[in-house]
Amino acid sequence: MSKTLFDEFSEASSKEWKQLIQYDLNGEDYNETLVWKTDEGIHVKPFYHADEFGKRPEVSSTKATEWQICQAIFVANVEKSNLKAVNAIERGAESILFILPSEHIEIKDLLVNINLSKITIHIECQFLSEAFVKQFDGIPSKENIIIHTDIIGNLTKTGNWLSNLKADHTEFDAIIKHTNSFSVNLNTYQNAGATMVQQLSYALAHANEYLNHLDSGLTTAAKESFKVIFNVSVGTNYFFEIAKLRALRKLWSSLADANGINTECLIFVKPTRRNKTLYDYNTNMLRTTTECMSAIFGGANTICNAPYDAIYHKDNEFSERIARNQLLVLKHESYFDKVNNPADGAYYIESLTDQLAEKSLALFKDIEANGGFLYQLKEGIIQKKIKESAAKEQEHFDKAELILLGTNKHPNVNDKMAHELELYPFVKKNPIKTLLEPIIEKRLAEAVEQKRLDDE
Repeated sequence: MSKTLFDEFSEASSKEWKQLIQYDLNGEDYNETLVWKTDEGIHVKPFYHADEFGKRPEVSSTKATEWQICQAIFVANVEKSNLKAVNAIERGAESILFILPSEHIEIKDLLVNINLSKITIHIECQFLSEAFVKQFDGIPSKENIIIHTDIIGNLTKTGNWLSNLKADHTEFDAIIKHTNSFSVNLNTYQNAGATMVQQLSYALAHANEYLNHLDSGLTTAAKESFKVIFNVSVGTNYFFEIAKLRALRKLWSSLADANGINTECLIFVKPTRRNKTLYDYNTNMLRTTTECMSAIFGGANTICNAPYDAIYHKDNEFSERIARNQLLVLKHESYFDKVNNPADGAYYIESLTDQLAEKSLALFKDIEANGGFLYQLKEGIIQKKIKESAAKEQEHFDKAELILLGTNKHPNVNDKMAHELELYPFVKKNPIKTLLEPIIEKRLAEAVEQKRLDDE
């Protein structure tokens, strides 16, 4: 008997496998029968083989052993928010996302008893203020404080600048001098129904607007240490979401290199809201678990899980603890922090990564050749394309081709939710004057849920 189990078997090429499959199909067309084509033009084959790759895939630079568990806290009261953060850290959180509605907040009070040498702090400001950002200059270990600044992200979501184009960019420039970073919010695109190719290309074009604006204002030293944070939402298309994050890193590395800027980026992930449901809400926990798994395997730096009841309940200790514990189980009981780059070398994922990157790069180049991202936003082109993709996805849901258990498949007709609503779970209609059409985030199940609530 041979020393190696498979030495006695001859190798089979991908061509030989395909011929055998074609024979078994009894005349059916291989490509039509077995190759799955997604709405965004990605081809998924029934098998993958090493000889289909010209060279070995490159090793990713990400480290799954270093991903961080994050807790999001909206700061309505500084003292209470600080105590909540300290408690979350004691219970396993490794980073905190503070969402600040006002610039009249003393950062030192917010950070009491938080060890910045061990805990990363993310700051999301719902305003622009250089004076506020200056508070961070004298804080020890301030390199572990990451300020998310994205004026274009606010424009896409609300249809308006925070003040106006000139004032926002002036304040943005001043803030960048202190932080040497900016962020790019992909969450809006995903939650509004954009395809993965659109999400990636819009992220690239979005970031490129900042690079073009900052190009002459950054020193060589600043470019080498510059940080870009991508805020990404992930859905339940498991392998595709892994590939999406990997493709994002590849695309950013190419764009950054072309601009002479640091090619590394930080990816901050949250589960999508688009597939979350009001009825049979416990299934949201299953969805967020697989979404967080995709984020880990895809190379996310930080993951901020969403509570299962986030769409209809106010912040509460129970659901936030469950969301945090999901990540703790993945990290400490499922050993998702033991192997770096676990997706590397998987032919299927490598193929998806390459296809997503290639198609996204082509769309990005088209956007740049036709006025750039801000121009296409102003003209409504980006909004139109996302609406078209969202409508197609909604159609799949309405026909039960895209299934959300408990909603359009096996619904519990006895489930009642009208008495549970603390938050309005649907798109809010607030007619105001906007500079351009905002990109509206909408969940797939909204129409079904509104009808069920009316019938209660």
